This record gives sequence, C-alpha cells and structure tokens, in this order.
Amino acid sequence: MKTYSIGVLAGDGIGPEVADEGLKVLRAVMADEGFACNFIEYPYSGAYYLKTKELVPERVIDEWRALDAVFLGAIGHPDVEPGLVERSVILGLRFGLDLYINLRPIKLYAEHMCPLKGKKPADIDFTVVRENTEGLYAQIGGILKKGTPDEVATVTGVYTRQGVERAIRYGFELAQQRAADLGKPARLTMVDKANAIRPHDIWTRTFAEVGREYPDVAQDHAYVDACTMWLVKNPEWFEVIVTTNLFGDIITDLGAMLQGGMGIAASGNLHPGKTSMFEPIHGSAPKYAGKNVACPLGAIAAVSMMLDYLGEKSAARRIEGAIEHLLASGAIPSADARSGLSTTQVGDMVVEAIQGVKLYSAQRVG
Repeated sequence: MKTYSIGVLAGDGIGPEVADEGLKVLRAVMADEGFACNFIEYPYSGAYYLKTKELVPERVIDEWRALDAVFLGAIGHPDVEPGLVERSVILGLRFGLDLYINLRPIKLYAEHMCPLKGKKPADIDFTVVRENTEGLYAQIGGILKKGTPDEVATVTGVYTRQGVERAIRYGFELAQQRAADLGKPARLTMVDKANAIRPHDIWTRTFAEVGREYPDVAQDHAYVDACTMWLVKNPEWFEVIVTTNLFGDIITDLGAMLQGGMGIAASGNLHPGKTSMFEPIHGSAPKYAGKNVACPLGAIAAVSMMLDYLGEKSAARRIEGAIEHLLASGAIPSADARSGLSTTQVGDMVVEAIQGVKLYSAQRVG
C-alpha cells in the first residue's frame, strides 16, 4: 500500500477546526482507495510564537523538503505583529521549498452562490496560475526613519527570466491539460501591467516567445485592471490565467467571491514533481475561532487538490464530487459561518456524500 508523509500545520484561529475536517475527509476516502498517510504535526503558529518566541527554524524547512506534501489550516494571531508568523511559515514554505506556482481553481458549483446576476456553473470554471516566489513578495526593501516626518518606505519587485518563464510555461501546459480533460479549446490569458510598469515587459516578451512553442493554445494578453473588469462582466471568457505574484493574489480573491466566497476557495503552492503545500485561502478568522461555525469546505477542497497532485486521482474526484453535490443540491446552502451548519456537520456531510456519490459528476480537480 502506498503511504504518503504529510506535514500538518493546523495554525491559528479557525485553522485547527477546518484542518480537522479536511483530515477527517482524507481518512474517510483513503480507507477504500488503497493508500495510507503518515501525518507529521508541526506546532508553528501565532499562538506557538507567543508561548515560545520561536519561528520556523531552517532544520524544519529541511524536514518539509523530505515530505510528500504539507497541509496548512490558517496562520495569523491578533496578538502577534501582523505578518511576522505568516512570513515565517508561509514564505518559509514558498521560498524554502521553491514553491514557484500558486494554483487556484475557481469553479462555481451552485448558481445561487454567485453574486453575479445570470451566471451559471458553466460560466465560471477557470484556473489562475500565480507566480509565487518573485515580484513584490521578494522581501527586498524596508523603512527608513520610521515614525518621523521624514519616513521613507521602499519595496523592490523582482522578475527573473527563469521565474517568469517557468510560470508561463506551466500555464501553457495546464491550458493543454484542461483542454484535453474538458473537451474545450485551450486558452491562456497572461495578465501584467506593462503599459504603466515597464519592467513587466519581461512578462509580455516571455509570453510571446514561449507561446510560439504552443500553437494549439489560444493566447490572450490583458492588463490587470482590464482583467478584473472582464472577470466581473464576462468570467466565461477565461480558461487559464497566468500572472505575477501580487496580481495573482488580488485576482484569486476576486475569483473566490465569484465562486461563492472565501470559505470554498483552496490553493496549491507547487514545485511540480516535488514537495508542495496545500491550504484554504481564507485567513485565521479569530472572531470565529472555537465556535464550530467556520466553513471547512476550503480546507476539504485543498485536500482534494493535494490528492490530485499526489496522483490519487480517484480519491480527489470523489471529494470534489461530494462538495459539488452538496452545494448544487442546497444541502450546504453557503460557504460561510451563516450556513446554519457547524464546522463538524459540514465535514460529516462530505464524508457521507463521498460514500454515496462515489465518482459523481466532477470532471477535473485543480
């Protein structure tokens, strides 16, 4: 029996609650899919930092590199400096493991969950490929004369040919894969702001050069402001979007709203072929912590993405199919704390649906 080593960082706030439900679903599906998981728990979080003053040490990053995958609940504590622990854990993973792709599927499962009038599940089904290790997140910059009238803050965005090209190339290959899986024409849209930020020309040029190798993929280019406009007006235009780190962060939050809210949104932080990390994209939501009301569907969807990445395609499809069934049927009316269902109830419903739905109508994961 194949056994996977999975690192688990439950984190802060609602993180432990939604992570528990994700692992509950994982245990249920692996029972009859012919694989096992060895879970290694790590304590790093805001709460842990308050107790120990310890951030993630290099030796732990070395341990993560030896795992098959990492599953993260949520990081962030109101009593800790904003971003301190998040940078240690999340950027520690992204930079330490060179997780250069942030993959965000945006898929509407139930029409009533979409805030856009008249848009149906067939209209909102695309994936965003966000470059994940460069741009304005490279942590180059700082503050001079902080707290004085002469204060200066600087930040430098970094774009390398290697970093840009590997993200764009992944986008083209994903577009081809989606076309084969879904029976749709392959299309890739590259989003930058090269008209105003001229160094973004490295994205424009690289997209055009790499695109010559993929003549079967229809190729679009959009500036980020236009992209966000069209995502609201005509989301059905998009199949795969590839973009910079910062723009990807913003676009995917917009995408989460289109599909029904942050509670359903999941992401993969990938180094293709190597250890990668999977998480819901919502925050730690401390006001809901311990109340058993947070929606765990984002964490459960992240488990589905993780299994798809690990090659357990059947198990991944069963989880996605269960989520789709429960949302489309209205059994789970919303993906937020106002659904009327507890965190544990939603997890139990997904487990029950997995057993009954089997390979429901879900066609693709991630």
